[in-house]
Amino acid sequence: MATMTIRNIDDQIKARLRVQAAVHGRSMEDEARAILRAALSAEPVRGASLVKTIRARVAPLGGVELELPAREAMRTPPEFGA
Repeated sequence: MATMTIRNIDDQIKARLRVQAAVHGRSMEDEARAILRAALSAEPVRGASLVKTIRARVAPLGGVELELPAREAMRTPPEFGA
């Protein structure tokens, strides 16, 4: 098992951790472990994709038509040889 040290924790956060640990009848270290385990055991909530979110926002307004500029031919890449 790996060891981890966390430095520079706010005094207010440390005090809240101490109180919460006491309420649960465990050490501050055990409480911190439990908090990390709970926070990292659940899958992150995935929202709708950005495209779907934008479309849902714009659709009631009738959409947006954008005039796209014509594409130009690709430039010839420079040669860095001798």
